[in-house]
Amino acid sequence: MKDIFFFNTMLTPKIITFVYWLLLISVIIGGFGTMFGGYEKNILGGLGVMIGGAIGARIWCELMIVLFKINENLQKITNKEEAE
Repeated sequence: MKDIFFFNTMLTPKIITFVYWLLLISVIIGGFGTMFGGYEKNILGGLGVMIGGAIGARIWCELMIVLFKINENLQKITNKEEAE
């Protein structure tokens, strides 16, 4: 608990995983809404929303995780240099 309050461990990567699943669920709902909802039923557009949205959500979340991995590795390097 102390690590979280003093920012020694990052909580955000766990939150990003949760956000990724929420994004996937919303992309699927949006895709089905495009396919079967409203006045125009657009099957190909709905598939495009699902595929493009899933890929876009994955890329965005991976980029956010990469930033935190860089921070984690920099902390390891700093701790290693301080120990020497």
